[in-house]
Amino acid sequence: MKKSQLWRVAALAVSLSVALPMAAHAHRAWMLPSATVLSGNEPWVTVDAAISNDLFYFEHNPLRLDTLAIIAPDGSAVQAENKATGKYRSTFDVKLSQKGTYKLTMVNDGLSASYKVGTENKRWRGTAETFAKEVPADAQDLNVSRNQSRMEVFVSSGKPSDNVLKPTGAGLELVPITHPNDLFAGDTSNFRFLLDGKPAADIEVTVIPGGIRYRDQLGEIKVKTDKDGKFSVKWPTPGMYWMSANNGGPQMGQGANRAPQAVGTLAKPIRRVSYTATLEVLQP
Repeated sequence: MKKSQLWRVAALAVSLSVALPMAAHAHRAWMLPSATVLSGNEPWVTVDAAISNDLFYFEHNPLRLDTLAIIAPDGSAVQAENKATGKYRSTFDVKLSQKGTYKLTMVNDGLSASYKVGTENKRWRGTAETFAKEVPADAQDLNVSRNQSRMEVFVSSGKPSDNVLKPTGAGLELVPITHPNDLFAGDTSNFRFLLDGKPAADIEVTVIPGGIRYRDQLGEIKVKTDKDGKFSVKWPTPGMYWMSANNGGPQMGQGANRAPQAVGTLAKPIRRVSYTATLEVLQP
């Protein structure tokens, strides 16, 4: 093949890779409840948890349940039952003994670093408490990132309640104005994001309906929060949706950010915060 033809083939390959939908490459972490609105006396919910390319389809890795927490309507902790992790997914059951809304959440807050010791490149991952012990004080070219993520699912037994919707003031949090178990196709729902308890302005929010494995387009909805952290979503059809948001890069809040105390003066970490939730939209 002539050199000019090789260049054309290479250029075509690059253009095709750019044109391919993001769904072919992106790994998304999620929890999928069997239902989000239930009736009857002490109903159960089964939840699948995985990391996959196609939303709500098991084909990559299970989501580990180490940080799983379940909060009952009265604020008490609930233990997941029948927890198991397989090749492609984790699963667990929740008994809804109280009436009202439960919050199922996974929160992670950790540090990662890259640096040099002499001519050798090093990578490290851990907590703020172990950073100063495990990363040499004389490390060169030190770059530190603090990664905070929050994943949530809301399920209600009977009438939805608001107690578990209160923010904690740490990281990026969704504060529903419309209750997350009161979403209907054709309606517009209102939400708000807070970052460390303050309005998170200009946050890009992506909402993707499930079932992308069986359609050519993601069908994603993209909106941005206003100066008060508020945004709205109009639901086109019933079904399960995956909502995600992040701080859009290391610039947001970096000037005011401070390294955790255990890090000392070695570095000021770039902070990355993210939020994901699975929401069910019901038929009116």
